[in-house]
Amino acid sequence: MTRYHRRKMINAFNLTASIAVTLFGLVMLGWILSILFIKGFAHINWAVFTEMTPPPGESGGLLNAIVGTLLLTVVAVLLGTPIGIMAGTYLAEFGGKSRFASTVRFINDILLSAPSIVVGVFVYTLFVSPVGHFSGWAGGVALAILVVPVVVRTTEDMLKLVPSQLREAAAALGAPRWKVTVHVVYKAALSGMITGLLLATARIMGETAPLLFTALSNNFWSTDMSQPMANMPVVIYQYALSPYSDWQNLAWAAALLITISVLAMNIFARYGLKGHKQKP
Repeated sequence: MTRYHRRKMINAFNLTASIAVTLFGLVMLGWILSILFIKGFAHINWAVFTEMTPPPGESGGLLNAIVGTLLLTVVAVLLGTPIGIMAGTYLAEFGGKSRFASTVRFINDILLSAPSIVVGVFVYTLFVSPVGHFSGWAGGVALAILVVPVVVRTTEDMLKLVPSQLREAAAALGAPRWKVTVHVVYKAALSGMITGLLLATARIMGETAPLLFTALSNNFWSTDMSQPMANMPVVIYQYALSPYSDWQNLAWAAALLITISVLAMNIFARYGLKGHKQKP
């Protein structure tokens, strides 16, 4: 067998294996989503959006968990986004290849791949254990820590894609460095930065482990961030493991709501903003 035929056979084998593995992944994903949609839609009703999480054996909904998830997500985004944008701006515009910038990138890569439960334990040690009780603020801080590395990475990447000619033109007109960054570079990279923010938000919406150590949960209506707060991920975790069919049904409904929210945000981030960017 000639080298050409041997390389052709190896290429065909690798291509076939790649396609087979891809199809296997797609089938598994479709299977999971189909079961989730079938079981979830069966238990979606008006009560899910208007009633509190019930005690065992009674009917109820997820209103307090939905509101709690929204509050925790908003707090996390408000805390983590400015830090991530400033750090990403430093790395792209000012840090360059300095030793400090390289260290920041290395730490950011570690945070990107760190298990979320480690973040939960860290925030528990700093914010929960000293005061003696769980709180929404601790949950928001834990989720904010997960937001930061995603925003840092996307901000740095998007700012680096801005042509240097734009910076040079603004500097030639006498604009100081900070004005060039804020009014020229940020404007050119805005769509990409928003995409990164939406992807970070989609990531934290389904995180359970950090909230088990920080916000925990609450079966009653509460918007007090200094107290334990109901949230969808922990409700899914608790209700799915319970022996009560009513709670299990609510867990399916909550899982479907989070899945739809995350899918919608990812689709909008990847295609909605891309289309907006292409408009003249």
